[in-house]
Amino acid sequence: MIVIGYSGHAYVACSILKAAGINPTGYCDNEEKTQNPFGLIYFGTEISPQGIAALNSHPFFIAVGNNHIRKNIYELVEARNLLPVSAIHPSAIICPTASIAANGVMISAGTIINPLSTIGKGSICNTGCIIEHESYVGDFAHIGPGAILCGNVKIGNQTFVGAGAVIRQGITIGENVMIGAGAVVIKDVPDNTRVMGNPAR
Repeated sequence: MIVIGYSGHAYVACSILKAAGINPTGYCDNEEKTQNPFGLIYFGTEISPQGIAALNSHPFFIAVGNNHIRKNIYELVEARNLLPVSAIHPSAIICPTASIAANGVMISAGTIINPLSTIGKGSICNTGCIIEHESYVGDFAHIGPGAILCGNVKIGNQTFVGAGAVIRQGITIGENVMIGAGAVVIKDVPDNTRVMGNPAR
């Protein structure tokens, strides 16, 4: 198993993979890292000859927290007819009626995904977040640690919901939105907006 990206977020991804019985063996990044807590082999960037060879011969996961960078890498490898696996921690509680995209999804320890929710490709449901019934998380979105979507919530593509934020039931959050940590969102938020506070503004 190869991880693309190897810093803080990737360390969490590696721990998820190991908990799921999958041992990461190497990584691709812009440079070889001095800190290597999982003892991984460096294969260069994902566009270097060595990196391309590694991704062609091993399953891989895109372990990058930034939504836009993760999307760009996903599309780069997808253009080579390669798709990442997902990383799902065994402690996550996922209702059988929830729909989880097949590729590039990260679901961390303690996450709860309740009935009829949808999780898009390349998205992150970080540690202990709660995705309540009939919610929708778009492609390459990131739901931060401890955040709560309170049912029938829609999160647009590439949107970031900060740690501990609470989104009231029935709210629609647009694409490329930044929701600050601890925010309480009680109104719809349009595309390309940043909000924070309680209530979020």
